[in-house]
Amino acid sequence: MSTELKKRIITSIILFALASFCIFSHIAIFIISVFIISYFVFNEIRNINQLILRKKAFLLNTVSIFYIYGIFFVAAISLYRAAGAVFLFYILLICICSDVGGYFVGKRIGGKKLTKISPNKTVSGSIGSFCFSLLPLIIFSSLSAFENLYYTKNFLLCLLISFVCQLGDIFISYLKRKAKVKDAGKMLPGHGGLLDRIDGIIFVIPCVYIYSIDLSNFFKILF
Repeated sequence: MSTELKKRIITSIILFALASFCIFSHIAIFIISVFIISYFVFNEIRNINQLILRKKAFLLNTVSIFYIYGIFFVAAISLYRAAGAVFLFYILLICICSDVGGYFVGKRIGGKKLTKISPNKTVSGSIGSFCFSLLPLIIFSSLSAFENLYYTKNFLLCLLISFVCQLGDIFISYLKRKAKVKDAGKMLPGHGGLLDRIDGIIFVIPCVYIYSIDLSNFFKILF
């Protein structure tokens, strides 16, 4: 195992532990943590915008801050209030599994490139992302409290989340390519910036809030 992969795994475990704590501890802690995440993500996006457009980056920065604070931040808090910690944790697991599937299947199998925007992305990795995104559904549906969870809409939700994750990853990769940088930052060992780690999640949360608010009530009733 390479040193870079070890850093990536250790960082991922720490991030997952911190995210789980923030989700399940208290809503005030969750709100503060999402605000802090939004702050760092916007700064990294702003730096990329500056590299792309230089002095003309004001409009792009305005759009970025509106999306991060006006859409992502609000959607995250709204989804938490409407669905609760368990549902949000479930969404996070789908995102993680999608990323893990894309990374390891793509590395293992390789093959045809998915897009020129991100040379490391392969068709096999994309298929791996879709397949792995179903793991949380399988795990949750095997638990007695969620025995009625396995149905078509939740299956489609997993695939939708994986799809949006991949699109978000490709979009941020496109911006980084335009800015001629490999990573959005250097905050996370093995990953780069915070944006490099949650580039899909910042797009998933608003999409899930719009798509699945009725599905989330299933979790709210259980708890």
